[in-house]
Amino acid sequence: MNSQLELLREKIKRAAAESKVILIKGGNTKAFYGNTGTRDEASPIELDMTSLTGVINYEPTELVITAWAGTPLQSLKNQLDAAGQMFAFDPPSFGEGATLGGAVATGLSGPMRHGAGPLKDYVLGAHLLDAEGKLLKFGGEVMKNVAGYDVSRLLTGSLGMFGPLTQLSIKVAPKPLEVATLQFELDEQAALDKCLSWRAQPLPVSATATTQDGLFVRLAGAPSTVQSALVKMGGTRVPEPVATSFWDGLREQTHHFFESSAQPQSTQGLWRLAVAPHTPALGLGPTLTEWGGGQRWIKSDQPAANLREIAARAGGHATLFRAAFGQGNPADGVFHPLSSGVSTIVRRLKQEFDPQGLFNPSRLVWGV
Repeated sequence: MNSQLELLREKIKRAAAESKVILIKGGNTKAFYGNTGTRDEASPIELDMTSLTGVINYEPTELVITAWAGTPLQSLKNQLDAAGQMFAFDPPSFGEGATLGGAVATGLSGPMRHGAGPLKDYVLGAHLLDAEGKLLKFGGEVMKNVAGYDVSRLLTGSLGMFGPLTQLSIKVAPKPLEVATLQFELDEQAALDKCLSWRAQPLPVSATATTQDGLFVRLAGAPSTVQSALVKMGGTRVPEPVATSFWDGLREQTHHFFESSAQPQSTQGLWRLAVAPHTPALGLGPTLTEWGGGQRWIKSDQPAANLREIAARAGGHATLFRAAFGQGNPADGVFHPLSSGVSTIVRRLKQEFDPQGLFNPSRLVWGV
């Protein structure tokens, strides 16, 4: 067994014996995400996962990469890029130290999720340490491994509440042969209508975003398919270096829309609303729309209950992604409260994996 893995196991066992809270830490680039300020227990144990690093298995022809959870995300992207492949779900890093485990634990996808689907659809296998230091293995390294309950997907976006991820097998994809970005001078509602009209058409749309500068659409695929779409859709083609910078800025939230949310003087929180794509413009404040209308980034100082009610009526949910300066968690947490049925299931799973409630308490689900 990996010596670093053995050290982590022993640390968990000691923490469990002393009933100490365990805080799981990777590259720490997403430490802002989730419920904060809940860890007031005396002398929590920090579990640093960055010692588990390196690629375990990668055969480009198999379209699967298996790596330790602490492996830097950028190094994996570089290795895939050299082989003409990529993470299709376009995971954000939010900093140089981002790790594969952190990407999966947060479950965040970037602009290309619009065409490729969410991160959870690409997690084929995962290894996890439970509260007794036991190594649990779920899934595998092949795409047709579908036997049993898909715990690997359950762990995606769980923010460590069930334990630390140690090893992951991720499905990858070939890079598209051609990409192009179009810009349309449209307001938010007109852009939503345009995106909705495209949904039923066989167009190679991989990403969309509406900002104060209009609607941006990224096309990706075979050259003939992209060229045909360019002629059919119209708009103004954006030079590729400018387009690459634009989409990278959205993924990493360095685009100017997000800048004020990260400033100390900001009085508005950055909310992420997931809604049905056909939902009209919500008029809740400065908005950046992605995924054909399915994801709305909104800067607002409205009460959490108001935004959540609006999101629920639109068939979705609302998350306080970044709090305003000096703002704490909403009374029921930064994530949309779970329904009673889902809450019961989550609590039962937590009891199975972590009966003492040691791992990342309340980070994902308030009070759990």
